Amino acid sequence: MKVARCHVLVVGGGPAGMGAAIGAAQSGADTILVERYGFLGGNATAALVMPWMSFYTQRGSVAVVDNTRLMPQDHGPGEPVVGGALAVFLGRLYTNQGAVPPSPDTGFTVPFDPEVLKVTAQQILDEAGVKVLLHAFASTVLGEPGKPDAVVFETKSGPVVIEADVIVDCTGDGDVAALAGCDYDVGREEDGLTQPMTLMFRMVGFDHDAFSGYVREHPTQWRGVHGLWDLVSKATANGDLDLAREDILFFATTHPGEIALNCTRVTGALGTNVFDLTRAEWESHRQAAQIANFLRKYAPGFADAYNCQTGTGIGIRETRRIVGDYAMTADDVLGAAKFRDAIARGTYPVDIHSPTGRGTVLKRVPSGEWYEVPMRALLPKGMEKLLVAGRCISGSHEAHSSYRVTPTCMATGQAAGVCASMAARRGERTRDIPVGAIQRELLRQGALLREPEA
Repeated sequence: MKVARCHVLVVGGGPAGMGAAIGAAQSGADTILVERYGFLGGNATAALVMPWMSFYTQRGSVAVVDNTRLMPQDHGPGEPVVGGALAVFLGRLYTNQGAVPPSPDTGFTVPFDPEVLKVTAQQILDEAGVKVLLHAFASTVLGEPGKPDAVVFETKSGPVVIEADVIVDCTGDGDVAALAGCDYDVGREEDGLTQPMTLMFRMVGFDHDAFSGYVREHPTQWRGVHGLWDLVSKATANGDLDLAREDILFFATTHPGEIALNCTRVTGALGTNVFDLTRAEWESHRQAAQIANFLRKYAPGFADAYNCQTGTGIGIRETRRIVGDYAMTADDVLGAAKFRDAIARGTYPVDIHSPTGRGTVLKRVPSGEWYEVPMRALLPKGMEKLLVAGRCISGSHEAHSSYRVTPTCMATGQAAGVCASMAARRGERTRDIPVGAIQRELLRQGALLREPEA
């Protein structure tokens, strides 16, 4: 059994994990990041979840709506609310020609190339001095009750133990926190059902001009990135399509002739149950093939298109939400709540894909506003030496549907990394680190926050 040691151990190499590793390393901590796949990026690369959703406030309405852009057309101009690690990654992606900057043309989302993102993540973490271990899956947490100090990872080389002063759980599913004995919630309060899973896939050979002609001739059949209701109805009646959602949803990407499709939907499955996961993968691949065939047969612009890539794993929206010192609520999101211990911001709507079938709920943050995430939501109740970041932080089903998106996940990750670094280097409890010190360090690293209170 191999053993390593570090100040800060970050588990999970998705947006939150990359943010945490940057935050910890830039704060001076010896940092190790462990990822179960052979590359970083999390859902952005493994599940092809793209584009990155908007992190801009919305002011007024969109000046010109052009539904042929295949980008969201319902987000007006505003200001960014997330910086720091996100700005570092986006800046390098732009330099590497792997992303398109947010603008009215992109609906203030960020289209990106997942293959370029993989290499960009390596470049940034190498420069920050972060050590990385791939192909390692967390299986056991060691330490005293309430004070985990090591994680056992299963690898092709046998078990690997990494000891750390502070551990940051960025697994998305709260795997490490659950193994450590943290309390957690799952799904809706009334029945425990979670948002559905989606296997995203990319198609190439798409004729954008032909599809745009159809949109102009049938303006009621496409709204920015979703629609084709009449074609869906026709194909369903003919027995060619059994769509699990209400319409077809896809986005333009960084490449001409390519689109990213977000159309599959598997309900009644829990992403922490391996048997549910197996069923979800099986069903979603069947759905993806049927949807591609439907588009080739019925939709203009798809005659020569084909599925070139599906996600390495199905995209999981929601599993565990760790119970923390504070739980974010829908009122916090929709009321643009501000907190004295704010460490991140979000402005994405409450966005709930129906846990039972067709339908999507969308409720927006007030015009020109954003909400803040408090440090307390990253501190698991009754635990020391452990932080959570990303979509498994403490909050309700409704609040989670907003803060689960990439920009906010990366911001909470960076904050967790900073707090972990300070606690490790000072030899103090995470709860005892003054929030003002965390906020000042985040500001030094380029985060967008209010100045700390005196």
